[in-house]
Amino acid sequence: MRTDRPAVVTQGPSRRSSARRVLWNGAEVAVTLGLVVLLLVVHQLWWTNRQARAGADRQVQALERQWGDGSSSGASGSSEGTEPVAGAAEPTDTPTATPSDDPSVTPDARAKPAPRPNWDQAYAVLGIPRLGLRAPVAQGISKSAVLNQGYVGHYPGTAQPGGAGNFALAGHRNTHGEPFRYINRLRRGDTLTVETKSASYTYVVDKTLAQTSAGDGGVINPVPRSGVVPGAGYQSPGYYITLTTCTPEFTSKYRLIVWGKLSAMRPR
Repeated sequence: MRTDRPAVVTQGPSRRSSARRVLWNGAEVAVTLGLVVLLLVVHQLWWTNRQARAGADRQVQALERQWGDGSSSGASGSSEGTEPVAGAAEPTDTPTATPSDDPSVTPDARAKPAPRPNWDQAYAVLGIPRLGLRAPVAQGISKSAVLNQGYVGHYPGTAQPGGAGNFALAGHRNTHGEPFRYINRLRRGDTLTVETKSASYTYVVDKTLAQTSAGDGGVINPVPRSGVVPGAGYQSPGYYITLTTCTPEFTSKYRLIVWGKLSAMRPR
């Protein structure tokens, strides 16, 4: 007697199983990418700040020690020019603007403007008491050699501390020490100090410009005046300081500007 056996049919994975496997693999990739992004954010917002601040603090202490024993300060290196405000002039001698008749400017005749240092050299200390800030000032605005080190950068071609014209500075607002993060809190009458090997200069905050174009080079001219925002800035030569940084926070679309005037110079 012949008995027919039922055929055995082998089925492949169901569509549901395949879909689950795809979803699981996709979830693993998403988690991995999320961790990578998180590590990058931690690196940018925490590690670069910690590292740059520590280095900047050491540089401030080194400058103060060197001034105390009369030795030269800072170190020089190559500059990779990156301009926080477009239109910065090429390196030149200190601008020779005519001093202002402003009676608040009472420079000591014995104190001279600081000489121009070597590229990327930290040669001054900027103090902002309202913000509890003391940061080294270096020649040039290279990102790698100056700004990313937590330093404040001096725009080439602008005046040196205490000099007639405009002593113009740039600093990061976010990451890499972010020395200028809170300069939006500065108000008229706040003091800014700049210390060098030969003298100490006190400036008083006079005006702020909450937002202007990244290409507004007029804000760092010898007579600082915005070429974008009508009426922002000055009309007469004098002894100015300009702080520039990016705005809004975590972007580089616009620039925030703080201006001040020299009120006193004291030789060391």
